[in-house]
Order: sequence, then C-alpha cells, then structure tokens
Amino acid sequence: MRLFSIVVALMGIGLASAAERTASIYVQPVTSSTTEPKPALLAEVRYETTIPSESEVISYEAPDLSADAKLLRIGVYDPSTSRWSSSTSVASVDNFGKGYAPHFVVTVDSQGEVLGASVRGVKIDAGHTRDFGPQVLVVPTAQGKQPDLNRPVVLSPEGRKVQPEAEKSMLQKYWWVLAIGAVLVMSGGGEGK
Repeated sequence: MRLFSIVVALMGIGLASAAERTASIYVQPVTSSTTEPKPALLAEVRYETTIPSESEVISYEAPDLSADAKLLRIGVYDPSTSRWSSSTSVASVDNFGKGYAPHFVVTVDSQGEVLGASVRGVKIDAGHTRDFGPQVLVVPTAQGKQPDLNRPVVLSPEGRKVQPEAEKSMLQKYWWVLAIGAVLVMSGGGEGK
C-alpha cells in the first residue's frame, strides 16, 4: 500500500512539472541599415499551460539600445538556427523608458507552444501598486465560434439580410377566434322573450 502511494505521488509530480514551460523572449532593434544587430535576450518567462494565471517573469534585462533606435522587434528567437520561432511584434522604445514597467503578453497554442510575444510599457504609479517589476500575461488560444452551415441566407429586395421576426404571442396568433366568439355571443338568440 505504501509503495502504491509513493508511485502515485511521483506520477503526480511528473505531470505537474510537465505542464510548466519556459519561453525566452528576445528583442532586436529595427533599423534601416542593411546589417541588423543580433537579437538579444530580453526576458525569460515561466508559464503553465493548465493555469496561465500563475505565470511569472524569471529574469529580465532591460535592453541596451542605441540612440537612433525607435522601434523594436519582440518575439521568441532560436539562436541555434538564427531564426524567429514565433510571430514577432513591433514596439516603441518608449515602452522601456523611465517610469514604465514592461508587461509581456505571450500567446500559446493548445499544446503550450508559444505562438507570439509582445510587450507594452505600463506607467508606474506608486500610489496604486507596489509591484513595479515586469509582468507577464499568458493567453491560451481557444476554439472560436463555428458558423451555422446549411442555413439559407434570406435577403430583402434591397439586398440586405432580413432580420428574423419576433415570436408572436398566443393572443396575436388567435385573435380572430376571440372575435368570432364575441360575434356569436352578441348575436346569439333571445328565444326567451
């Protein structure tokens, strides 16, 4: 019995650690010159695919930027292949200015692989928060609304989509029965004169 509980505990730890992942977010200045600088590591993010709200920034290093840099490319970069392994976003260098804390948004698919990363600078307000460091928000993809197939589209003579009519009440449907009943009652005979 004791061996069984140990095995179950070890399997639970294995499953818990399997859901935890890390992503390295890189930054590269966007320049008009032909030689682009290599992307530099900006932050490392730890996230769980099952509980995205428990994500955290493991390490963050403010980018060392030249004075002529105005825009930055942000994303997940693979240094071994020298290619971006996710979609990239473009952000202004003002997001890393004094008085701003970077907030990362990482989009992941259903398997937990990073689809894209972006950053925005949030103004630090000492009166409202005590957490001035970088934050991360992990957004998992979800199934979108499916279209209604095999339903005919009804168009008006003007070519616009016709709005469905509201359901009629019982009185609106059968008012004529009440009218006939009222006429019969009023015209009904007075044989007892």
